[in-house]
Amino acid sequence: MTSTGDARPVLGHVNLMVDTFIANANLEDLRAIVRGLLATSPPSVASAFTAAARQRLVRVKATDIPDTTDIFVAGSTDNGASAPTEKLDGILVRIRTLYGSGMGFASLKILARVVSATVGLRWKEDGAMEDTLAIIDADISQAIQSAKEEIDSNRVEDFQEAREVIHELRTAVNDSQMDVKKWDGGFPFERAAASLEYWRV
Repeated sequence: MTSTGDARPVLGHVNLMVDTFIANANLEDLRAIVRGLLATSPPSVASAFTAAARQRLVRVKATDIPDTTDIFVAGSTDNGASAPTEKLDGILVRIRTLYGSGMGFASLKILARVVSATVGLRWKEDGAMEDTLAIIDADISQAIQSAKEEIDSNRVEDFQEAREVIHELRTAVNDSQMDVKKWDGGFPFERAAASLEYWRV
C-alpha cells in the first residue's frame, strides 16, 4: 500500500518532467498539444485556461496601450501608397492574444489607436495596405464579439470605461470613413462600422 508520503515525490517528479518538456518543446508541438487538450476536455478546462491567460497578460502589462507611431509608412510622392510596417505585426499579435483570451475591451482600445493611425494615409486598391486593413477590420469584429462575451460573463468591472472604449473606436472608424471620402478611396472598416452602429453598453 502506497502512503501519502510516498505519493508526493512521485507527483513532484512527474511535474518536473512535464516542466522539462514544456521548456524544450517547439512552439508548433505546444500549440498542437494545447489544442488537443482543450478539444477533448470539459468546458471548465478551457475556462481555466483562458483565466490563466488573462492573469498572465495583466501581469506582463499586455493591456497597456503600445506606441502606435510608425505602424504605417506614408506613401511617397511617386505612388502615394502607404504600407504597414513590422511594428504593426507585433501590435496585432498583442491584440489577438487579448481578445482571444476574453479581454475584448482591452483589445478594442488598442485597435482604436490603430484605426486612427490610418487617417491621412492613402493606399491602392488590392494592394498590401488594403489587404492589411481588411484583416484589421476582421480583427475588430472578433474583438467586439469577445467584448460582448466579456459582458455576458460579468467580467466588466467598469462599464463607464467600456463605453469610453466603444466611443473612441466608433470615433476612429467614423474619422477614417470621412477621410477616405476626401480622396475617393475604399473604406476599409465596413464590418467594424456595421458592428458598432447599433451596439450599446
